[in-house]
Amino acid sequence: MFPTPIERTSRAWQLTYRMLLPAALIMWLLPLIAVAIFSIKPAADFTTGNYWGWPSAFEGFTNYGKVFFESDMPRYLLNSVFITLPTVAGAVILSSMTGFALGIYRFRANILIFFMFVAGNFVPFQILMVPVRDLTLQLGLYNTITGLVLFHVAFQTGFCTLFMRNFIRALPFELIEAARVEGVNEFRIFWFVVLPLMKPAIAALAVLIFTFIWNDYFWAVVLTQGVETQPVTAGITSFNAQYRAAYHLMSAGSIIAALPPVLMFFLMQRHFIAGLTLGAVK
Repeated sequence: MFPTPIERTSRAWQLTYRMLLPAALIMWLLPLIAVAIFSIKPAADFTTGNYWGWPSAFEGFTNYGKVFFESDMPRYLLNSVFITLPTVAGAVILSSMTGFALGIYRFRANILIFFMFVAGNFVPFQILMVPVRDLTLQLGLYNTITGLVLFHVAFQTGFCTLFMRNFIRALPFELIEAARVEGVNEFRIFWFVVLPLMKPAIAALAVLIFTFIWNDYFWAVVLTQGVETQPVTAGITSFNAQYRAAYHLMSAGSIIAALPPVLMFFLMQRHFIAGLTLGAVK
């Protein structure tokens, strides 16, 4: 029923596994390696067709310098921060409260409300492009950071509620009953009893949502335009000119844009893994 551990297989298969694993890893990382190599190549290498060969000259400092000091990349990065951090905070706060309500209280419409939160995750977001854009235009939120934040919070709260509700239901209900017996009101139970136990889940969810929102490209293009509001994922396309694309600068900008989520994961790695595995083994 379950796969046989690699330690229990034959010696030949173990050697094959050890040879295939680095090859699979290199193949998986090949696009990222290609972008990293492109980011240190001069523009002439692309015009001469030197895509995979050794760089004719090392232009790493020049390319990254142009991205930082001769383009609007710092502004795009700042926009991404202004979009991502409020979205993470809003989605986590709302989902913590809704998860508490759906995970602790028993009422007739509990499953129906929970289903409505979950059902939103199954709607293909492409079909919502036109109505969401029209709604932001009617509300005066088009091409604003506030509009993009509100949209992301609304769409991410469904997944976050599913995550939080299931986590809270795994907590010992006796703790809540004991607090109620002592006369503690429901808000204080949530704040002082449940919320401290949710720290691993909050950390794991914050990493996931941060990565989702920071890497979003589709809605960044649909709901924003211009340097004032676009995040870094959409801002990288500004290196495309009318007749040619600065692939070396786009590659350098892509590497810069990928660093914050990677740094976020490594800083929160211990809490992230704890949040995903808590309750997996009793």
